[in-house]
Amino acid sequence: MTRMEQRVTITTETITLGQLLKLVRLIDTGGAAKWFLQEHHVLVNGERENRRGRKLRDGDRVDIEPFGTLVVVKAE
Repeated sequence: MTRMEQRVTITTETITLGQLLKLVRLIDTGGAAKWFLQEHHVLVNGERENRRGRKLRDGDRVDIEPFGTLVVVKAE
């Protein structure tokens, strides 16, 4: 099975991991982020992450089993 890679464009310098999950509709509310991060294996740039407030920047990669990879891209 091929894993999906999705580019996520942001207009600000940073976005939190919780905001990113909501933006791509993996969760419905910000409050669900804590549960989601406990239930799923999430890697940010190859390192395990469980903080919903983790700040993500242009070029950061978020791997979420089994959903795929999100790549943060800053809008020009």
